[in-house]
Amino acid sequence: MERLWRDWRMAYIESARDPDEGCIFCELPQKEPEEALVLRRTSEAFVLMNLYPYNPGHLMVAPLRHTGSLEDLHAEEMRQAGELLQTSVKVLQEVLSPDGFNVGMNLGRVAGAGYPGHLHWHVVPRWSGDANYMPILGEARVLPELVGATFEKLRGGFQVEL
Repeated sequence: MERLWRDWRMAYIESARDPDEGCIFCELPQKEPEEALVLRRTSEAFVLMNLYPYNPGHLMVAPLRHTGSLEDLHAEEMRQAGELLQTSVKVLQEVLSPDGFNVGMNLGRVAGAGYPGHLHWHVVPRWSGDANYMPILGEARVLPELVGATFEKLRGGFQVEL
């Protein structure tokens, strides 16, 4: 059997915690942007890179306010989150040139939400051929670039005023 070494996997395992014991979406916007991988913060929402991405450039957009209920978002929270979603797709298109995107959210634990108490949208760039045999047979994803390097590429595109 061939072994695939993924040096970040242990950090992911060790950082895992019960979402009821704290919320990364409440904590990360309070940190320095480089440390938290926050690309843009507005008065009501923010966009950050997923530290354990599905694909390079996997972003998440969330309201600053802690809520797990989409219908509880105020109009301004929805507006700003929507603008950050649009900006995310635009910047990813300009910088990484993907062939398409998956954009969506998981509402509730049974739907796959890792933090069901805090809404967040996923923006995942996709390329033709990015779904290969590795996740199926090797139970691993091959990411061609470190998250920090992708952060540096994307951050300039988020400096624009919304």
